[in-house]
Amino acid sequence: MTDSILSERRESALWLSLNRPQIHNAFDDALIAALTAALEQADADPAVRSVVLTGNGGCFSAGADLNWMRGMAGASEQENRDDSLRLARLMRTLQFLSKPTIARVNGAAYGGGVGLVACCDIAIGVDSAKFALSEVKLGLVPAVISPYVIAAIGLREARRLFITGEVFDAPTAARIGLLHAVIPGSELDEAIERQLYLLAKAGPQAQRQAKQLALRIGGADRTVAERIDSANAELIARLRVSPEGQHGLAAFLDKRAPAWVGQRAD
Repeated sequence: MTDSILSERRESALWLSLNRPQIHNAFDDALIAALTAALEQADADPAVRSVVLTGNGGCFSAGADLNWMRGMAGASEQENRDDSLRLARLMRTLQFLSKPTIARVNGAAYGGGVGLVACCDIAIGVDSAKFALSEVKLGLVPAVISPYVIAAIGLREARRLFITGEVFDAPTAARIGLLHAVIPGSELDEAIERQLYLLAKAGPQAQRQAKQLALRIGGADRTVAERIDSANAELIARLRVSPEGQHGLAAFLDKRAPAWVGQRAD
């Protein structure tokens, strides 16, 4: 594995840890590529029965890395689209992985981190975890992760959180369906092991078909998802190079409030 992803086999489970704790396990292009490759390898390995996804340190993932965002702010619309398609491939790979997946949410998850949680079959988080879909504060939208987040929390909750960008806590995440359980930090690993124990009791072929059944009946289709991902990549690329997106990103990177803060709508 690369430095940005740690991989560990524990019996039939593969544990993948985002490994950039010094910057709260934020995404950049290298981490996205490494995690996508690790998931694809796990999918093809018959010895892997399940995948646990977590973060190294005290955070699950803070979303986009600042340096990566700075580079994208200065990139062309086509470069931004290509970049977004790589993130979309990661989310789609996780969503449709043939093996059961568990999000071990050991701390805060923002932006794309929320997307990873939403793509997992089972999500268990510590009671201190915080979450946010704060893209609108930058003049952007959570385009790439939107299909997976909406599938997890429902349209009504997504509409509110997408437009407010507010931070919400672990009990709220459980109430709206992003987390299945909220656990004290000292009990997190025990809860994960309990889920792995339950998963190991099922027939692997039946389990694979059961997951595909749930996705299919729920309206999740990989081919359709790819088309939606392409449209969403075009949307976020267009917003990143728009005047509002450029201003919002610049304000965020400069650690100042954007011009629209405090303005009243006419």
